[in-house]
Amino acid sequence: MSAPTLRIAVWHNLPSGGGKRALWNHVRGLIQRGHHVEAFCPESAAGGYLPLADLCAEHALPLAASKKPWAPRLWRWWAEAKLAQGDIAAHRAHAQLAAARIAQGGFDVLFANSCATFAAPAIGRYAAMPRVLYLGEPRRQLYEALPDLPWPAPKPAAGAATCSLGALRQSGLALGALRLRMREERDNASHAGTILVNSAFARESVLRAYGLDAEVCMLGIDTDRFRPTGCAVGSFVMGLGAVQPHKGVDRAILALAAVPERRRPALVWVSNDEGAGYRAEVEALAQRHRVAFSIRSRTSDAELVALLSEAAALLYTPRLEPFGLAPLEANACGTPVIAIAEGGVRESLVDGENGILVPDARPDAIAKALLRLLDEPGLAAQLRRRCRDAVVARYSLDAALDRLEGALRRAITERGPAGNGQT
Repeated sequence: MSAPTLRIAVWHNLPSGGGKRALWNHVRGLIQRGHHVEAFCPESAAGGYLPLADLCAEHALPLAASKKPWAPRLWRWWAEAKLAQGDIAAHRAHAQLAAARIAQGGFDVLFANSCATFAAPAIGRYAAMPRVLYLGEPRRQLYEALPDLPWPAPKPAAGAATCSLGALRQSGLALGALRLRMREERDNASHAGTILVNSAFARESVLRAYGLDAEVCMLGIDTDRFRPTGCAVGSFVMGLGAVQPHKGVDRAILALAAVPERRRPALVWVSNDEGAGYRAEVEALAQRHRVAFSIRSRTSDAELVALLSEAAALLYTPRLEPFGLAPLEANACGTPVIAIAEGGVRESLVDGENGILVPDARPDAIAKALLRLLDEPGLAAQLRRRCRDAVVARYSLDAALDRLEGALRRAITERGPAGNGQT
């Protein structure tokens, strides 16, 4: 006897990128399995990249935009704190509205997803029903030194042993807004119900940041969409991800700079988002090191698949990425990956099977791995044969849906852990 179908309320506030693709695949798969799914989100998150409205009813609800009040320079800490308070109030008001609408729909379970503002969303505070949160990661700048943790005291002035008490006081005032945001995120997470993450590394990140347990629920790859095109291998390597510091574009450029110039392939970076300052920085870095570097913005899936299939390799160089769909998408297109062994890629990439793992971020070590791939056509051909099979065997969408569906059903049966939809 088959298990009963479910009425699933989905909440999300995701930008374009891997998290939204994962959610789109989840929603499509749940609907294909006969479940009734409706989506709820802020108006700003509706439409755009992989819209859920193409799959199911999507209810776009208001989320007030907060505005930082003007303040003189010495009072900017106050303005930042007021902005944080405004964001918290706005997100809670939206969450209360969404929870009330969800309560009217007779849903069996809430399947919440990450929030672009707070990582862990406020919806769990108000949804008095079984709740499951798929959390990509905690808000990284609060917990990782990328590039700097905000919490240490300021650097001392030249010649001083420690920072002055005045500087310490001012830095403490400036941290007020971050402390408000951090408290909100941690409290939201405590009301989330079951927390699902995409890797063991991400599970440990949640434990370190929030002191909460999470379950690993690995994602899957659409191997019908991502598949080899049969084109010849080109004379370039690829990077894939936002042009932002945590995606490590600079690492990839420096690695290519360590390849002798006469043998150096071009670097094509496909991006869904960018920071203008960082883009200018990495373009200047590439120019100084004579690395042919180009950015393709917001490509279609067809263009992405064509580039992945033609690339000699995908250079995967982000800083502490919790999982990373990009390496598996490249593998599904028959393209090997050269990756730094940190974060979640250590769980998805098997050295010698679907790519080459480099032990650290030294440019010469990454360059050596790339040259090995270029110099040994037998190895490259072997990896191209094996890598797609590895993705199909371990990261199919069906298997990912089995994992998610099981978690949703367990949440209903167990009624979720502590947290009953109250503030």
